[in-house]
Amino acid sequence: MTTLIRLEITRTLRNKKFMFFSILYPSIIYLLFSASKTPTDKIPGTDLTFQNFYVVAMASFGALTAVLMGNSERIAKEREKGWVRQLRLTSLPGRGYVLAKIASAAVVTLPCIVVVFVVSAVLKDVRFDAWQWVALTGAIWAGSLVFAALGVAIGYIASGDAVRPITMIIYFSLSMAGGLWFPTATWPDWAQNIIKWLPTHAYAALGQAIETGNAPHAQDVAILFAYFLLFAGGAAYLYRKDTLKA
Repeated sequence: MTTLIRLEITRTLRNKKFMFFSILYPSIIYLLFSASKTPTDKIPGTDLTFQNFYVVAMASFGALTAVLMGNSERIAKEREKGWVRQLRLTSLPGRGYVLAKIASAAVVTLPCIVVVFVVSAVLKDVRFDAWQWVALTGAIWAGSLVFAALGVAIGYIASGDAVRPITMIIYFSLSMAGGLWFPTATWPDWAQNIIKWLPTHAYAALGQAIETGNAPHAQDVAILFAYFLLFAGGAAYLYRKDTLKA
């Protein structure tokens, strides 16, 4: 399993176009979204400024982009080319394959997050305490593993032709409804009662809690952990199911 993890990480790092797009894309979106806001503009009903909100939102969105889009499309193509069939001839268990994909995706997310933070600090003068920068990086990085597992599962559900539109629908729906593009604090209560159970909402809430000097809420951590078990377990099951078909 460790050999496959090293191979997957190497393949990811060699894909320069994917790395370039994944790392710069969230920073560009951050600059566009925050351009019309001043450092003192606050989100109604909260203590968060728009500048701070978009730092976490776009770092999280960039991590989501890298792990979800990258994993799902890559796996669907690997299935069509026969690479996954070759792996099934080995003794690699389903959980090993899933963990290898998650590990390779994690390599991309870290620079995505760091670049957004550097851009926000240098160009937008965003300031946090040192412990907050470290905590934000760790929380956003760890939370992205949930969506890396989801990307693996999608890669096994969809065919090579269908994987991109399916992933895009899930990707944009989760991003918008979960509050990664726009603040949800002013949404109606009935809508907030629904979206608080989405993984992206819990994901964004991790960073927002740290921004305000607090620890992430236990409910948000539990929600993300439950989704990780669901997605990773589903991905491993689909891998084994695909093996039985072969």
